[in-house]
Amino acid sequence: MKTFLSFAVILFIGFGALAQEKAEFKFEKETIDYGKIVQNSNGVRVFEFVNIGKSPLVITRVQASCGCTVPKKPEQPILPGEKGKIEVSYDTKRVGGFSKSITIFSNAKNARKVIRIKGIVEKISAPEKKKSMMSDDS
Repeated sequence: MKTFLSFAVILFIGFGALAQEKAEFKFEKETIDYGKIVQNSNGVRVFEFVNIGKSPLVITRVQASCGCTVPKKPEQPILPGEKGKIEVSYDTKRVGGFSKSITIFSNAKNARKVIRIKGIVEKISAPEKKKSMMSDDS
């Protein structure tokens, strides 16, 4: 009987440890669409989220899928109910369509979270040459 009772207590404590409330984030948008933007325009966008968990959210690392995208993570823990931001800068010198992923590593319920950016960078059109009034078209 003592063995069964001891086993039950250990089992209860074990499940209690697993049931601890973790941090969890909820993003306003998980994908930001830049749409069509002009080459060399501002490539910075911000993902906003709320910690909907019961403990502080600590983002340990944020990693982009390529070097053309630079993410910036919050340095301080995000307390339950508070908002946080992840800033992402895309290199708009590169012309063409893009779709990039940003992976967030944290102490949240889901330790890895992927967010995305996408859009099209259009080449700056060259200004048209104006005809000179002093041309030899007489």
